[in-house]
Amino acid sequence: MNASITIKEINSKSDLNKFIRFPEELYAGDNNYVPVLRSEELKTLSSDKNPAHEFCISKYWLAYQNGKIAGRVAGIIHYRYNENRNIKYARFGWLDFVNDLEVLMALMDTVESWAKKEGMEHIHGPIGFSSFDPSGILIKGFDETPTAFSHYNYPYYPELLEKAGYEKDIDWVEYNVKVPKQVPEKVLLVAKLIKRRYGLHSAELKSRKDLLKHADGIFNLLNSVYRGIYAFSQLSEKQIDCLKKQFITILNPAYVSVILDSSDKVIAFGITMPSLSPSLQKSKGSILRFALFRILNIYQKTRTVDTLLIAVKKEYQNKGLTGIIFSDIIPVLIQNDIESIESTKEMEENKSVKNLWHSYEHRQHKQTRCYIKKL
Repeated sequence: MNASITIKEINSKSDLNKFIRFPEELYAGDNNYVPVLRSEELKTLSSDKNPAHEFCISKYWLAYQNGKIAGRVAGIIHYRYNENRNIKYARFGWLDFVNDLEVLMALMDTVESWAKKEGMEHIHGPIGFSSFDPSGILIKGFDETPTAFSHYNYPYYPELLEKAGYEKDIDWVEYNVKVPKQVPEKVLLVAKLIKRRYGLHSAELKSRKDLLKHADGIFNLLNSVYRGIYAFSQLSEKQIDCLKKQFITILNPAYVSVILDSSDKVIAFGITMPSLSPSLQKSKGSILRFALFRILNIYQKTRTVDTLLIAVKKEYQNKGLTGIIFSDIIPVLIQNDIESIESTKEMEENKSVKNLWHSYEHRQHKQTRCYIKKL
């Protein structure tokens, strides 16, 4: 290791705050960078506040070059994920660094050595504690503004990470979809036919209280449908409780579709929300979460919504239920002068997602990669 580069493990709240704020300095002046809410980031990284630490262990490090912070990385071992798949994988996440291979090597050597000591055989990432944490290295779309739930990075990241011995494991893709002036007649017709055929109906969501009634059904379906998906691990009851507070209670129910069967059980859902990226950029990460949403709802006239999650119960998949979801949501988007939808990340070979956007004008504009290395 270069004598001018030192690695410091995070052992204090003061250092953890430096860890959280480093990207603000690294990306200062970059118009596409979207800062995180520091208060929420602190909760995620704190072992006493993030329930994922019941089955995960983690460590965080900062790299210093000539006395100045030059990089950061987190190491995570998700024991529940490993046990369910009978693997010995460590994760790296929260990776940011200056354009210097030696800085990156110092960081990755540190997290790899820790993973080996813990008995791990591979390391992959960037991945967080759960699928709700930012993941992946951006490899396409550097001139696009990311969603509030994505990670942004400079173009040199993938090149240097590959020089450090990391290879592609999987890629995710994202789409920008133009909201039509009216819902396609075919979508409305198919939605009506499918509802009649399977005895389905859309939940009435007039308030957040209505949405909370279905919250358990939403997360139970998520655990069932996403089981086996790359990097996803079943959410615990405590994690679900935290996510309810973090997301459900501040969503606009008008931008959510919940599909119920004849017994009023959740069998599909789609969640979208107005883009937070412009407000986060204005706040520079310092504003409280609820104040951010007040600003968004009252002052920010965003023309973009982000899709957070879409899930359909397995026995109803490939039966057109996504058409019902969008027949619920798109009229609301049109009414509120929303111009475009930013899709959530989907695995590049997921054909059902590609088919989802066929009825709309769209472009695949971002691509992120998860890397892996044998230890």
